[in-house]
Amino acid sequence: MTTDLDLKTTLSTRRIVGLWRMITGYRAIYAGAFLCIGLAAVCQTVFYFLLRYFTDDVLGVEAMRGQLAWVAAGFIGLALAQGLFTFMGGRWATMTSENVIRRLRDYLYDHVQRLTFAYHDKTPTGDLIQRSTSDVETMRRFLGEESVGLGRILSLFVVNFVGLLTLNPRLALISIVVVPLIVAVSIYFFRMIGKRYEIFQEEEAKLSTTLQENLSGVRVVRAFARQDFERQKFEVTNRGRYDSGRKLLVLHAVYWPSTDIIVGIQLIIGYAVGATMAINGEITVGTFLAYMGMLTWIMWPIRNVGRLIVQMSMALVSFDRVAEIIRVDREPLDAGTHRPDGPPHGEIVFDDVRFAYAEEMAVLNGITFRAEPGQVIALVGPTGSGKTSLVNLLPRFYEYQGSIRLDGVELRDYPRRYLREQIGFVLQEPFLFSRTIKENIMYGVHREVTDEDVYRAAQAAAVHDVILSFPDGYDTVVGERGVTLSGGQKQRVTLARTLLKDPAILILDDATSSVDTETEAAIREALQELIPGRTTFIIAHRVQTVMSADLILVLEKGRIVQSGTHAELLEQEGIYRRIYELQSQIEDELQQDLAAAHAAAGSNGHYRTPERQSADTAALD
Repeated sequence: MTTDLDLKTTLSTRRIVGLWRMITGYRAIYAGAFLCIGLAAVCQTVFYFLLRYFTDDVLGVEAMRGQLAWVAAGFIGLALAQGLFTFMGGRWATMTSENVIRRLRDYLYDHVQRLTFAYHDKTPTGDLIQRSTSDVETMRRFLGEESVGLGRILSLFVVNFVGLLTLNPRLALISIVVVPLIVAVSIYFFRMIGKRYEIFQEEEAKLSTTLQENLSGVRVVRAFARQDFERQKFEVTNRGRYDSGRKLLVLHAVYWPSTDIIVGIQLIIGYAVGATMAINGEITVGTFLAYMGMLTWIMWPIRNVGRLIVQMSMALVSFDRVAEIIRVDREPLDAGTHRPDGPPHGEIVFDDVRFAYAEEMAVLNGITFRAEPGQVIALVGPTGSGKTSLVNLLPRFYEYQGSIRLDGVELRDYPRRYLREQIGFVLQEPFLFSRTIKENIMYGVHREVTDEDVYRAAQAAAVHDVILSFPDGYDTVVGERGVTLSGGQKQRVTLARTLLKDPAILILDDATSSVDTETEAAIREALQELIPGRTTFIIAHRVQTVMSADLILVLEKGRIVQSGTHAELLEQEGIYRRIYELQSQIEDELQQDLAAAHAAAGSNGHYRTPERQSADTAALD
């Protein structure tokens, strides 16, 4: 079976063609499923011809009693054959749908991983989850149940109508009088429900996004006691889904009774005409019984055409929603004319670099500087000044204007995969997967590593002893997003992951801002193992973190407003010196408060209030 089908080129703007191409590799058994369904319909119709023969030619005829056993065997044989064909048709249809959808899920999951950062920035996570789960499941039902059901209905209609023509052409024509009306009503509702279902799926996606966001930030919600606010926000979103779902159900509620009435009228007319003809001797009793059975197997399946058309409209909407993702161009990870054999030296030059997430929102403007191999470049500035955006251009997460050169070669000429293999990140908010600690440390490595390599990286990151203190050691599962570890432990595990990757270029994005002073000291010590010999970019809010940097860039509103070493910047009037003086003042005040607290502590180790100190002094006097 075909497993490497490129669904991006397979999908067509025409839905049915796209669905047909999707089942490449499974068309034979899918066609076999429809053949079995057709044969089951033939068995159903032959059953009524045998019933007519039994009623008219065998029942009550003395000379035909010997045929009873054969007639009974015929009924049993037809029932068994119909059951077998129905089973095989369902089995092959299910095999096709499950395999095709499994392939689609695998492809879609891989495709989403390869889309650009810009696409993920503007696409809600809940919407992607909705399309990858609910919409894909709707397509599975279409291939495995609804299309096969439609084939069964058409087979029953054609075979039974041919059977009715054989019985009596007049009755056959009377039996399909309302069929055009049912089809017209079904097509109308097909269009209406398709529009309503698309709105419903969009509301469902909003609900999924709200739920996913709430569950991800459940600790923040509890910490700020915002449960009532979140409940009210969810109720608003849920109300929107309820309203769209109600409108969808109203259409269903109108459709089913209307078609039931039309079908009921047709059956009454057909039975009345057939009974009258039987009473008048125009047809036999056996013919009338066969006619009743065939008419039933024409009308009720035709009535269900509407149901299937409604469900198929939902499937086609889901097809469009999934196809919309698949048609998005992937990020070309391997595109690039310059393919070095080894790691880069690390010389990086920004020359009039400009960048904007949207045309009207410039984030970086005119960024120019040079980083020599092995230098430490610090980025300092207020929140929103463009520090993180600047370093995100190095692995080409986003496209930029201007020029960025790595070892004298334009960054655009490097394959993205190469750049990301050579750049290591230690982020302010470390992310760990719900896997073992060992697997998390090995996550960024693209080469074979031993357990000893993992242990050395953990030791260099000052987390080895912590890991061994856990009951399962390196096999400890950290839980979703690393929830079972403290902030400092997670940070050091991600640091070990970067150490093991051994990147040529290192980016530290405020890596120590969210941990306590003791943990920060341990992480800084570990970083001393990582920084030497690598071109390093450090984003920090604490001046103490960047004082030893070879070059400090001060950013404000997307521009470099100051640059130089720590000593040089202190000699200048500007943002850097103001930040340094403010932080120094805060630290001095903190040290004074701590000294006062220690001085106020009695010999027994208890804290003495100022009033108690005055009383003690007076007593001594």
